[in-house]
Amino acid sequence: MQAEILMMTNDMSRKEWLKARKKGVGGSDAAAIVGLNKWKSPVAVYLEKVGQAPEDEAGEAAYWGNVMEDIVAQEFAKRTGMKVRKRNAILKHSEHSFMLANVDRLIVGEREGLECKTASEYLKDSWMDDEVPAAYLIQCQHYMAVTGYEAWWIAVLVGGNKFIYKKVDRDEELIQYLIDIEKNFWEEHVLKENPPAFDGSDASTELLKTLYPEAIPESEITLPPDTEKLIDALDQVNTELKELQMQKKEYENKVKALMGENEKAVAGGRIVTWKSITSNKFDSKRFSKEYPELYNKFTKQSIYRRFAVK
Repeated sequence: MQAEILMMTNDMSRKEWLKARKKGVGGSDAAAIVGLNKWKSPVAVYLEKVGQAPEDEAGEAAYWGNVMEDIVAQEFAKRTGMKVRKRNAILKHSEHSFMLANVDRLIVGEREGLECKTASEYLKDSWMDDEVPAAYLIQCQHYMAVTGYEAWWIAVLVGGNKFIYKKVDRDEELIQYLIDIEKNFWEEHVLKENPPAFDGSDASTELLKTLYPEAIPESEITLPPDTEKLIDALDQVNTELKELQMQKKEYENKVKALMGENEKAVAGGRIVTWKSITSNKFDSKRFSKEYPELYNKFTKQSIYRRFAVK
C-alpha cells in the first residue's frame, strides 16, 4: 500500500494548511478521538472539522515545537546515521481518504518515518525506558496506517538538554482499531454534523469555557427529558464523593492520632509525614476596608460561570 497526495505544502500558508486539515483526520486528531490527548477532546476535533471551533492561535509550546523540528531531525540523523527528508505534502490513505498525514520526516531508503517532538522537563518520566506517551504512540500508528510503512521513529528533546529517540513498530491490530474508530467519527459525526458527546476531560471543560464564556442574564431553556437521568447520576456521584471524602478524613485522622507530635513515621515500606507549615496569607478583606482606593485600583475583574443543580 502507498499513500496518495492530497495536496502539496511547499508554498502553503498556515491558513491554507488549517483549511486543508478539515478534509480529514490527522495524526494528532487520532489521539484526541480515542480520548488520549489531554489537550483536545473528540468534540473539539469535530468542531474544527465542521468549521465551528473558536479561534485559537498556536501557543508558545507549539511555536517552539515547530522552530525546533529541524534541529531535532538533524540530531536524529547525526546520532543514528540515517538520512531523513521532508515530505512536503499532506498525504491521504489510498482507501480511506479521510485519514490524513502531515509527517515531519521520512527515512531515506526505508519504509519508516520520523516524528519530531519537544517536551518539558516535567514530562521526562513519560519518556523513561521504553515508554512512549500514548498520544504519540497513536499518532505514529496513524501515520503507518496512512503510509503503509513498517515502523516510525520518534525523537524528542526533553527540557532543552536531553535527547531521546525510540522506534515504534507497526501494530496491525491497533491500526485496524484506529481505522474503525476514525471511520465512525468521520462518517457518523463529521459528515452527518452530529457532534460527539462531551466527556469528562480537562480538554472538554476548557472547550466549554471557551465556547460559552458568559451566560445571557435571565435567559432560560427547557432541557431534553433524558437530561434528568444525567442530573440523577450527578447527584449519585456527589453523594459518593462526600462519603469518600469523609472516609478519607477518617483514615487520615486515625494515622495522625497514632503519630501524635512526631513529624515523620514509618509504616511497613511507607513513609508518612505530618509537618508544620507556616504560610503568609494576604488579608484582602481588611486591606479593602483600610485602603479602598488602592484596593479598587489594583483589583482585576474576572468573569466565570458557576454550575449548580437545585
